[in-house]
Amino acid sequence: MTRSVKGSTVTAVESELRTLAELDDTELARLDAWWRANNYLTIGQIYLQGNPLLREPLSAEHIKPRLLGHWGTSPGLSLIYAHVSRLIRHTGQQTIYLAGPGHGGPALVAAGYLEGTYSEIYPDVSQDEAGMLRLFRQFSSPGGIPSHVSVTTPGSIHEGGELGYVLVHAFGAVMDNPDLLAIAVVGDGEAETGPLEGSWKGVSFLNPERDGAVLPILHLNDAKISGPTVLGRKDPEEVRHLLRGHGYDVIEVEGADLPGMHHRFAAALAAAWTRIRDIQTAARDGSWDGARPTWPLIILRSPKGWTGPDSVDGLTVTGTWRSHQVPLSGVKDNPEHLALLERWLKSYRPEELFDSTGAPVALIRDQAPDGDLRMSASPHANGGLLTRDLDLPDFRSYAIEVPRPAQQRAESTRKLGEMVRDIYTRNADRFRLFCPDETNSNRLGSVFDVSDRAFMERVTPEDVAISRDGRVMEVLSEHNCHGWLEGYNLTGRHGMFATYEAFAMVSASQTVQHGKWLQEAKHLPWRAKVPSLNVLLTSTAWRNDHNGFSHQGPGLIQVVLTQRGDVARVYLPPDANTLLSVADHCFRSRSYINLIVIDKQPQLQYLSMDEAIEHCARGAGIWEWAGTDDGTSDPDIVLACAGDVVTMETVAAAQILRERLPGLKVRVVNVVNLMTLVRPKDHPHGMSETLFTELFTDDVDVIFSFHGYPGAIHQLVHGRPDADRFRVRGFIEQGTTTTPFDMTVRNKASRYHLVMDAINNAKRLPRGAADLKAWCRSQLDRHETYVVEHLEDMPEVRDWALGDWAARG
Repeated sequence: MTRSVKGSTVTAVESELRTLAELDDTELARLDAWWRANNYLTIGQIYLQGNPLLREPLSAEHIKPRLLGHWGTSPGLSLIYAHVSRLIRHTGQQTIYLAGPGHGGPALVAAGYLEGTYSEIYPDVSQDEAGMLRLFRQFSSPGGIPSHVSVTTPGSIHEGGELGYVLVHAFGAVMDNPDLLAIAVVGDGEAETGPLEGSWKGVSFLNPERDGAVLPILHLNDAKISGPTVLGRKDPEEVRHLLRGHGYDVIEVEGADLPGMHHRFAAALAAAWTRIRDIQTAARDGSWDGARPTWPLIILRSPKGWTGPDSVDGLTVTGTWRSHQVPLSGVKDNPEHLALLERWLKSYRPEELFDSTGAPVALIRDQAPDGDLRMSASPHANGGLLTRDLDLPDFRSYAIEVPRPAQQRAESTRKLGEMVRDIYTRNADRFRLFCPDETNSNRLGSVFDVSDRAFMERVTPEDVAISRDGRVMEVLSEHNCHGWLEGYNLTGRHGMFATYEAFAMVSASQTVQHGKWLQEAKHLPWRAKVPSLNVLLTSTAWRNDHNGFSHQGPGLIQVVLTQRGDVARVYLPPDANTLLSVADHCFRSRSYINLIVIDKQPQLQYLSMDEAIEHCARGAGIWEWAGTDDGTSDPDIVLACAGDVVTMETVAAAQILRERLPGLKVRVVNVVNLMTLVRPKDHPHGMSETLFTELFTDDVDVIFSFHGYPGAIHQLVHGRPDADRFRVRGFIEQGTTTTPFDMTVRNKASRYHLVMDAINNAKRLPRGAADLKAWCRSQLDRHETYVVEHLEDMPEVRDWALGDWAARG
């Protein structure tokens, strides 16, 4: 169904909606005054560094030296905000506002200021003339705030700097949040992005019985920074068909006339809210038939830069791309532009909006809902205030018994799946797993013992573990899964995003943006800490041998390492018990990006649970059982490793050296918390100089076998004693469809390469070293021939376990 609200006639408004849908003179005056005040404050932030209330003629010294910001989208954002606030006052609806056009920052900052929240959080930005001046001067200025709706903006959980994620954040925010309404304003430039285009389908996963609601508002003003937008220029009927096809009940508002637009938008919003209320009431009182609801969506067509200068220097501005950023860019040096800016500001009649002290008048103050119902003060937009700790099972109860290290194999992530299953059971309202159609593939399928996959579309008898009641989130989109979890975290709930390692790069920029949010939030005492973003990467580069090169890439490790140390965490557990210990720590943590990398295939198990806990607590340690280092003096060589497959190759290399060169003193060091390698002054997890020396010595060469790109280790050990002695083997972009061991050979990280490296760099060489190097080369030659002929790895490699090598060699 498509509803249109045009002209002065309101259609499809039920009689019960009359209070919401029809504006009386008092409410119209309040709405319009608030909107004019918000527009005035928006323009003031872009232009003014003095004379905030125009109590003297505007002059060049009142204008900022740099004019930054975006005006074009702001009037529409303000109109929506004003009307949603009215809805909240009438209904008590808990609501958050997500602005997809992120450069509309000044409009949302102004809204928080008019509601009083801004001054409560930032007392120096007071509701008087001095505070207004500070509000203006700080915007997009050194020592001030960004032009986006950023982490500094009260009421925000979404920074629209990188466009495309407003809907995924909104949908994540309302999952398991039944009383919350998320207003998600989609800019028509943003609507052109791939992530946004894929995120309309969030309605296919929203259960009105237990979830809140998202009201998308597609704000079409037909222009982006330098030209038209696709949806803005499409025939409106095509746009309706597109959105109806996604499953929405489309309501349209169009125009620029006032007060007509206020009346029409009030009717549209009332119709949308009533539709949402009816859906939720039916789902919660037992009258719902279980079919996917048709949720409402509003298309708002208003001019770009609405209420701004119609033309500048003979060129049309309002309604065109020229109003996107700063419509009058030469104000400081052009008297005609300065006069035009003054007329523009005065057109909002600021003398009616602010009293003699500069405070908003009562008419405007009365527009705001009470207390926490103000969107700029909603605790849902400061989710740490609502966060409850997870009721976690004892991770020790999922332990694998390890009588001897490197003897038995197990699928480590399967044990994590059992733990996640029980977290689901204990935390039915505040924990979810998000995974792009790969939960079973990643060996996390135990969750399906207690929860189906969420799905609101039709279900067939052939479907397995799929229902409207499911809470495991699977959709074949890394952007959706990642963004849903971010919205879920930022509103105070916990979860994990699990995906194939190579495809984590699809949403890597989201990881970066979330990291930046967390970094800045740490500097804001009023922002409460939120549950960490937990990312599990499996199906890793070293074991994606059947898919081939397209699936082989450990790049997200490098991405997370570039984040500041106060938010970035990278864990490389080598087996099941270390994985369980790491996961427990991550689920308890706050305001971090926790990246956990481990493969799903059967792998050797090394540590008992007690040993794993101690190892993870330190972050790195010497595996005495793997080497020949007696600890009485420095070893001849250190073999270090971080990552499951490379750990196996390192332990195997140490065994070869022990058996072939028993006189060589070899120390094996395993690193599970990658950030311990960094100096303490550069990362809070960095190990002390004393411990670093205890593990790696100060001068012995280190052969470091690493899961990711070799340069990462060099980056991490920079500044450590004689860092040049670290020689790193890792993924060097050599991949194809091949055998598991051949992946290590192709990347020169196999046990044979490590043995030759050890011989080449050891402090001293016992007799037989040259023969051993020759033997290693022969084994590599033999491997090359064997895999081509037999299509699998040599038995002594394929079935290797510690202690078995001599019998098989």
